[in-house]
Amino acid sequence: MPTPPSQSIDESIRRVTVMGLGRFGGGQGVARWWLDRGVDVHVTDQATQDQLAEPVAVLREHDRHDQLTFQLGEHLETDFTETDLVVANPAVALPWANPYLQAAWAAGVPVTTEIALAITHLNRRRVIGITGTAGKSTTAAMTHHALLGCGARSILAGNIGGSLLLNLEELEQVDAVVLELSSAMLWWLGATDDAPPGAPNWSPSIAITTNVEANHLDWHGTESHYRACKKGITRHQQPGDHDIAAGEHDELLPLAVPGMHNQHNAQLAIEAVTRMGCASRDQAIEAVSTFPGLPHRLERLPSFGTNACFNDSKSTTPGATMLAIDAMPDPARVHLIAGGYDKGLEMDALTQRAPSLAGLYAIGATGAGLADASGGHDCGTLEAAVACAVSRMQDGDVLLLSPGCASWDQFDNYEERGNRFRSILDAIRRTP
Repeated sequence: MPTPPSQSIDESIRRVTVMGLGRFGGGQGVARWWLDRGVDVHVTDQATQDQLAEPVAVLREHDRHDQLTFQLGEHLETDFTETDLVVANPAVALPWANPYLQAAWAAGVPVTTEIALAITHLNRRRVIGITGTAGKSTTAAMTHHALLGCGARSILAGNIGGSLLLNLEELEQVDAVVLELSSAMLWWLGATDDAPPGAPNWSPSIAITTNVEANHLDWHGTESHYRACKKGITRHQQPGDHDIAAGEHDELLPLAVPGMHNQHNAQLAIEAVTRMGCASRDQAIEAVSTFPGLPHRLERLPSFGTNACFNDSKSTTPGATMLAIDAMPDPARVHLIAGGYDKGLEMDALTQRAPSLAGLYAIGATGAGLADASGGHDCGTLEAAVACAVSRMQDGDVLLLSPGCASWDQFDNYEERGNRFRSILDAIRRTP
């Protein structure tokens, strides 16, 4: 993948283009940070004014909103060529082929991301970076929870937390920064041979990889590129740094969250805490044992009758769904709701597992194909899937939403999908 010549970022920046505000304000933090520095900020997004009403309103409350402009509903090439810096949203797929970013590079305009700006303010020796196809959010949250439980001052950020740029003063006071790093973020940080011009070529002092399976092929184009970005979390490590990968452990930890995969996640978190020098292994085990889990990640919801219900909407790959199924005491009693936008991934693991379950209820864009290949039920919508599953459940069965697919065909994100599942179940419980 060819890239144009590298360009440096200097201190004379007076105008910044923020590419991608996002419906949930993903670009807010970096836009606010540049406004705080007295820079003219131009936000451009292909979503419309109506779609971005909330984050736009928040930014317009900034004290320096007079230095803020918007281009919504479409991008204009001049916004990328007549500026001092472009800050791209990592969600922009195939960025090396994006015509607007190509125009910026061709015009000699440097392009960066929020995470690339943020890491320049970090003491790398205090950073625990966590990546992986499944389990990175839970492992990051577990690590942060354990650090706090051991009395360390910790910040959780990156793909899971808020903007580090808005917490620079706090960064000077902490013992550790736990960063969840996506494959896209790692590409922008310099994880691969085809890294973008001006990439900082940075790796965390402690790097954790939970696992790597095919994912985000729509962003990367190929599985090999995705895997290279994940592997590249250690590319720029230095002597004395640590590379921690998942391994087999005989010890069963006293955890509050279910599943062998969470046992592996906890072992990674414990090793990170001890390598950071913040606690002994026994102290780390005691601290991580109270971790309650994260919303939408095997989140146990109130049951109805004798039936358990789990919201695992964050599962966006078939491998993650397999982990969720295996976390249940008896997979043969699991009624699985799966499907959505497949991101170009093969669904064979789901269809082959389906006959051993109590039922598979397919939704979204992949629904018909999943149902046809597995002998499951093509339900279309989440509401229809829940209704079908509940009508077939026996006492003691489990209802599990673990889609194995992204949510973008029917929902804005996995949180919305999980919240909808929760509200559907709440309505069922309220029904006399």
